[in-house]
Amino acid sequence: VQLQASGGGLVQPGGSLRLSCAVSAPTFSNYAVAWFRQAPGKEREFVAASWRRVNKNYADSVKGRFTISRDNAKNTIYLQMNSLKPEDTAIYYCAANVDRFIMSTIMDGDKYGYWGQGTLVTVSS
Repeated sequence: VQLQASGGGLVQPGGSLRLSCAVSAPTFSNYAVAWFRQAPGKEREFVAASWRRVNKNYADSVKGRFTISRDNAKNTIYLQMNSLKPEDTAIYYCAANVDRFIMSTIMDGDKYGYWGQGTLVTVSS
């Protein structure tokens, strides 16, 4: 299983970006997918996840601003980021794993076995 993230860049506060992550995996629809991020000098943190076909979870810091989606026909996941803030600046990573998750594990990065290389998002004026 391989993941390739793209779409990062420099954006002004209040702006928008859409990240993409192409996933090469058999029966992609059987995988839970997620986005994590890591800011300079900080630990990796959960951003959003799509799992059990209909469930979506978001970190409190991005609720109402970010939207995770997936296109199973294209084996691709997306992260639409609106109303971006300087504190959203980070390297964003997509992750995937066969979907055996429960609510208590979906935000745990250690439970994901496959990771993309990361794409840098910088929010600055």
